[in-house]
Amino acid sequence: MSSNGINIKNRKASFSYQLIDKFVAGIVLVGTEIKSIRNNQAHISDAYCLFIDNELWVRNLHIDEYSNNGHQNHEPKRVRKLLLNRIELNKIDSKIKEKGMSLIPLRLFSNEKGKIKLEISLAKGKKTFDKRESIKEKDIKRDIDRLKKIK
Repeated sequence: MSSNGINIKNRKASFSYQLIDKFVAGIVLVGTEIKSIRNNQAHISDAYCLFIDNELWVRNLHIDEYSNNGHQNHEPKRVRKLLLNRIELNKIDSKIKEKGMSLIPLRLFSNEKGKIKLEISLAKGKKTFDKRESIKEKDIKRDIDRLKKIK
């Protein structure tokens, strides 16, 4: 985790998707968006990534308008460009063309240098029975942890 505490997670991702491969991408932001993210005013649960003209973009990444700014605020759900090298982009593009594969954001964070990054993952949607398995495993783990605390 970063030193200034920016770590916004997509909690639905691991429950709804089987995560296959992770990447860390830079993201093109304007000043008011960075200030809002530093105030933890971003939501990535509905966001998804797509290719437009061989470039990777993220949609539905909601960054609230910065409260202390006047009339020059950003649009909260604008499409934002992701920055990856060409080798990674080609790898993602070839994988995403497979049936059932999608590219979803996992977390928004800042690195050691203070740059805002977006962790994305190639993912395959889970079926209903897979989700039930996840719930069972989580319940079993919770019960085991409770028993360990009692002893």
